[in-house]
Amino acid sequence: MSTSYVHLNVENKVGYIEFYNPPHNALPAAMLEKLTELIGTARSDPSVTVIVLKSGGDRTFCAGASFDELIAISNPHQGAEFFKGFANVINALRNCPKITIGRVQGKAVGGGVGLAAATDYCLATTHSEIKLSELTIGIGPFVIEPAVSRKIGLSAMTQLTLEASTFFSAQWAQEKGLFMKVCPTVEVLDTEVRLLTEQLCAYNPEALLELKKTFWEGTQHWGELLNERALISGRLVLSDFSKNQLKKYK
Repeated sequence: MSTSYVHLNVENKVGYIEFYNPPHNALPAAMLEKLTELIGTARSDPSVTVIVLKSGGDRTFCAGASFDELIAISNPHQGAEFFKGFANVINALRNCPKITIGRVQGKAVGGGVGLAAATDYCLATTHSEIKLSELTIGIGPFVIEPAVSRKIGLSAMTQLTLEASTFFSAQWAQEKGLFMKVCPTVEVLDTEVRLLTEQLCAYNPEALLELKKTFWEGTQHWGELLNERALISGRLVLSDFSKNQLKKYK
């Protein structure tokens, strides 16, 4: 595969939202916007009971923000708007009344960790190492922090953030609560996702709706909070430190 895409496919009451952007599934603004849109589409589709968020390819789940677009940011407004793309996806998953499942087949970096944390139940493989590398380029995981901290706790979030050059194992992520299951292969992962979605689709959708509300109780302020965090990242990405670091990726 060599063409980027974001699409929604509905099978047996399950809405599979898949994104792909070679080589490492880094996300530009247009793809973040499309992800938000399709979560809304699946939310409104009466034939969809459960949503699965996944990426294409057999390697990296998501490398976070597109460095090409980070490098191109030239003013604070432009920077804030870019980071609001991740805020919008996280809030779309949070506000969606349907249960969302994360299918993480490979490494997750930066915003990719945030997407995994924003799903209600996340499964991964032994290859699904995670890293929050934002400090290495002069910013921080401000937008995704509430979602990640909510899953793994402040102590683990502090370690993950400050050890910004370290990949943490899938087993570590499972122990901290980000991943519910870690599978030995992608094939086993897909089987586990299928079995889980079949179970969920057999339950009372009204009960699932009420459960979803309880899962995210206390996060009603995230709409404003994540946008405020985007302003911080949008400002910091213009710092001399960030600009010098990002030049290395040109």
